[in-house]
This record gives sequence, C-alpha cells and structure tokens, in this order.
Amino acid sequence: MEQILQTTYLWLKAGHIIFVIFWMAGLFMLPRYFVYHQEAEPGSAEEARWIDRERKLRKIILTPSLIMVWVFGVALASAMHFWSDPWLHAKLLFVVGLTGYHGWLVGYSKKLAKGERVLTGKKLRLLNEIPGLAAAVIVVLVVVKPF
Repeated sequence: MEQILQTTYLWLKAGHIIFVIFWMAGLFMLPRYFVYHQEAEPGSAEEARWIDRERKLRKIILTPSLIMVWVFGVALASAMHFWSDPWLHAKLLFVVGLTGYHGWLVGYSKKLAKGERVLTGKKLRLLNEIPGLAAAVIVVLVVVKPF
C-alpha cells in the first residue's frame, strides 16, 4: 500500500510541477505580449495578430495550465494530508494571488482586444515581475517549509 501511495505522490507531484512551468511561462509571456500589442498601430494587421496571439496563449496554455495546477495541487495536498501544514496555507495565499493576477491578465487582454489601452508599457513591464517574485516565495515555502 505504501508503494502505491509513494508512486501516486510522485506522479501527482510531477504533473503539478509540469503544469506550474506551463502556467508560469504563460504568466511571463502575456504581459510582454501586451507591451508589443500596445506598440502596434490601433486597427492595424499587426494589432490583429497580437490579439490572436494573446487569445491563443490564454486558451491553449494559460487557462488549461491554471486548471491543471489546481487539480494536481489539491490532489497532492489531499494525498499527503498537507492541509493542516502552515507552509501550505502560506503557499495557497500566493497561489490564490497568482490566480487573481491571471484573471486580471485575461480581463486586460479582452480590454486590449476592444482597443482600450489603459496601462503604459512601463507599467506592463513592471507587472511582468509579479509571477517571478511569487514563484520565488512559493518555492521557498515548499522546499524550506519555514513554518
């Protein structure tokens, strides 16, 4: 029985890490796409290409990866009975924050597609740092388990 649990744990962990990588890649890419999108002439063919790229990134990589991160993460926490561990609560706080950031990016992408250019390129470049900082904290919480 212990061998089955250990094997299941390793597969759940592998799936979780794989989809975290995909999700993080998308979270890094989409704000960069926004910068290039905003530099394109409104109504141009180039802008239309950026709208299509953003839509594909959201629908093919970002959102499916987000769903799978949560599915594997919840399964992993349940299989290993991590729910009472304080480090997991802290990690979940950051993951919920990244999920909210993901939602905001999707919303901003839709605004850009409608021609609304609310943020400057500089602000978008700064926003691009959010996933990296969150990932660093999350990795420390999972690996070091400081509390």
